[in-house]
Amino acid sequence: QVQLAESGGGSVQEGRSLRLTCRTSGIIDPDTYMAWFRQAPGKGREGVACIAIDGTPNYADSVQGRFTISKDNAENILYLQMNRLKPEDTAMYYCAARRRPPNASAWFCSRVSSNFPHWGQGTQVTVSS
Repeated sequence: QVQLAESGGGSVQEGRSLRLTCRTSGIIDPDTYMAWFRQAPGKGREGVACIAIDGTPNYADSVQGRFTISKDNAENILYLQMNRLKPEDTAMYYCAARRRPPNASAWFCSRVSSNFPHWGQGTQVTVSS
């Protein structure tokens, strides 16, 4: 059974940094790729970043240049380094995992939440001005 557990959230001031961690267990398929999503109160779930099985990242425009997604394949840990945080980054952050579609390239990953069957419980990030 796939299990995902996020940590690293917190309350910080604008301009500061946080690093989120997602520890995974039960994922044995090397064709699995992962992503970070966030959801602010009253808003839909937004795909923040994903990382393909070959390590290619893909970012939402809102975080491009400030956030970095990475993965330790040996330890099955997913990270999200968040720099120059803004109040609009305030949200619950979730990691998610899914198997790459059969016909998709190794560099492909999706940030569409409905494509992901496996989710963590989330970690709260609050950024104050």
